[in-house]
Amino acid sequence: MYVIILTLMKRSKVARDSDMKVEALRQEGALHPNPEVVRDEAFRRDKFFDPRDRVQVRYEMLRRHRVDKESVTDVSGAFGVSRQAFYTTEAAFDELGICGLVPRRRGPKRAHKCTEEILDFVEHWREELPEARGKDLAAAVQKQFGVSIHFRSIERALTRRAKKNL
Repeated sequence: MYVIILTLMKRSKVARDSDMKVEALRQEGALHPNPEVVRDEAFRRDKFFDPRDRVQVRYEMLRRHRVDKESVTDVSGAFGVSRQAFYTTEAAFDELGICGLVPRRRGPKRAHKCTEEILDFVEHWREELPEARGKDLAAAVQKQFGVSIHFRSIERALTRRAKKNL
């Protein structure tokens, strides 16, 4: 028989601060998914530079090219991105400034096909034919409006609408 004794150790302030920073970066969507690909010397030797901070990595990458006059090939290699990713980052920075370096969700921001008119039609159609199934609903929308929308997209839009009207 063995006895295992567990002891609780206080975490160091540095570890707590690091965990808090990682969590803050994660919540803002700025946590670098692969910090190990950043091979730039400044990020290896100086604690000020944090390869986990995607915004800081992108800014320093652009600064290295524009101010220090390093080539795009060298800079993109040191920061673990393709040249195309460098140019995309540069264009976002030129257009939006530092805000362009913050990761953002790409693609449509909402259900752009599910207009209020279509959702009104769907709600009315469901009242008249409660036994109808989802695919029938999508077909009715296609016939009435000439727009192809998956029935699950319609259901999600209706759910969002109902929550908003509460």
